[in-house]
Amino acid sequence: MGSYIHQLKDWPDFQWDQEKLTQLLSGVRHRQGRLLGRMEGLGFSLQAAASLQTLTLDVLKSSEIEGEILNPDQVRSSIARRLGMDVTGLIPADRNVEGIVEMMLDATQNYKDTLSIERLFGWHAALFPTGRSGMQKIVVGAWRNNPNTDPMRVVSGAMGKEKVHYQAPDADLLNDEMNAFIKWFNTEKGIDPVIKAAISHLWFVTIHPFDDGNGRIARAIADLQLSRSDESNQRFYSMSAQIRRERNAYYDILEQTQKETLDVTAWLEWFLSCFDRALIATDETLAVVMKKAKFWEKYATIPFNDRQKIMLNKLLDGFDGKLTSSKWAKIAKCSSDTAVRDINDLVLQGILIKEAAGGRSTSYTLNELY
Repeated sequence: MGSYIHQLKDWPDFQWDQEKLTQLLSGVRHRQGRLLGRMEGLGFSLQAAASLQTLTLDVLKSSEIEGEILNPDQVRSSIARRLGMDVTGLIPADRNVEGIVEMMLDATQNYKDTLSIERLFGWHAALFPTGRSGMQKIVVGAWRNNPNTDPMRVVSGAMGKEKVHYQAPDADLLNDEMNAFIKWFNTEKGIDPVIKAAISHLWFVTIHPFDDGNGRIARAIADLQLSRSDESNQRFYSMSAQIRRERNAYYDILEQTQKETLDVTAWLEWFLSCFDRALIATDETLAVVMKKAKFWEKYATIPFNDRQKIMLNKLLDGFDGKLTSSKWAKIAKCSSDTAVRDINDLVLQGILIKEAAGGRSTSYTLNELY
């Protein structure tokens, strides 16, 4: 018997205990249906705002799982522009942000489209627009193909003390492996769509066909399949955000599942449970969206300037730390005097409240009684 599941004679004939999953799957699908029904009743503008919030979170957290921190404002701006949304405070985004946004939107907005090798190559090229991962030059928009890098291993630890967590199929096997995966993904209709999302994620990341970016693309494939299960390109929950919260457990269950047996029941149980928690966590996203909608509805007749709109949205999203005039000036890119005038105007209208401490430490908070 091989050490890894792709080395087994019956690979990729995955097996699982359907009876063990029935109750969990039923509960998850019920919660998913209730969420989608709830969102349908909110109206187009709130749906769009919730979807923008969720997509932004998805892009940020999928990258964060891999240790890459993106600028939230750039991500939000890139998504809004590509979806043609009229939102305030849009800023330019760098190539790396634009690339991962392009991939995620193609996966979720064009979820009905067939998955193909060319589509996956396009996603990979978008993720690595410079042809490099960090300082290292990699094969981009093609399967990894350097025999000198085989075996491709996932390792951790200092040089000389590495721990091997996983070893992927050799490069000369990748065409056959990926053709089999893509054929299955495009033709398999006999299993529940959420179960299919879980298997797709596992199967792709086990093949590990690219030099880098396999985790992000595996999660994009899962999101594509979850969009099919929703039958909607609107996104109201973030699987990647929940996986980020449970990153250690995520890597542990992947490592455990990729060894010794093709019974993937434990992986499916974890994925379904994580998905359930992602659906529950959506309440936090919706609370922010509803809070913002309530605020802007109340103050719809007030002619805020663009700086005030940007800063109020930041406060409504949850401002990190204390808001001071100097922070306002820096973020809104204006002079200190202009920042003070903007703030004082909002204080006079009862929208901002000056906190107790004075002098240089004067800070302001949103009046929650709006």
